Amino acid sequence: MTSITHTNSGNAIAVFSSHVVRGKVGNRAAAFALETLGFDVWAVPTIIMPWHPGHGPSHRFTMPSADFVSTVDALADGPFAGDISAVLSGYLGSPEQAGIIAGFVDRLRARNGNCLYVCDPVIGDDGGLYVPEATAAAMRDILLPRANVATPNLFELSWLTGGDAAFTPAEVMAQAQSIAPETVLVTSAPAMMRGHMANLLVQDSQAFAVEHRVLGSVPNGTGDLTAALLTAHRLRGAPLAKQLAMTSSAVFALLTRTQRRQRDELTLAEDYHLLSRPGIDVPVRQMMLTEKSA
Repeated sequence: MTSITHTNSGNAIAVFSSHVVRGKVGNRAAAFALETLGFDVWAVPTIIMPWHPGHGPSHRFTMPSADFVSTVDALADGPFAGDISAVLSGYLGSPEQAGIIAGFVDRLRARNGNCLYVCDPVIGDDGGLYVPEATAAAMRDILLPRANVATPNLFELSWLTGGDAAFTPAEVMAQAQSIAPETVLVTSAPAMMRGHMANLLVQDSQAFAVEHRVLGSVPNGTGDLTAALLTAHRLRGAPLAKQLAMTSSAVFALLTRTQRRQRDELTLAEDYHLLSRPGIDVPVRQMMLTEKSA
């Protein structure tokens, strides 16, 4: 029998988020997008549900802490840990999971100081928090300080900074500069053009915005998809403005196609090609920004 020697690929991304049986949110959206773009994905469920609760009440099974710890320990200490080049975290099922994920990131960085960590702080929207406050606080206090990149929506950014609601791009940029990650992508941000919203990407003294028209009845999962695409383009070394353009154009193209099909879930399977070839160009505007204070 021929023996097989494992060689670390360095092409894997560990994704911690929710898992739904029906739908394209959480890990179902992120893993699909990353694998379509050529990455190996280690998908770890934080909570399991039949479908997104936005479709109606559903059973929720949160990974028990002991099982979650055992799974993460096996991944961190196993022979394949060297494959991982990035970690992406999204929706958490309990505040304890934040500390476990943080420990996982620390252990990976002990052997690979360049391991990227992207935190998508999935805690709420304009209607308020939809996770317990203890879980939101754990993301803010434990995960964000370790993250290279954060991808909050406008409500999440204001909650995480403890600030008032931001109504102008300047206010959003100031809040983005005040949190720990060096790079912050704010979705659903205010735009310069009437009837539009923006994705606003801030890194140190640089800021770029992409604006698109407001789309009604947007399906869930766009935040998960955005975080995954930004992770992929950052790993591939695209310039900052290009990361924003490629991420935003793919999400907008997919949303447009999903609405055209009159579907209540992202049409990732039918329109997977849009993730790498959106077929539209979105203009990127460079924003004036003061250098981030120490």
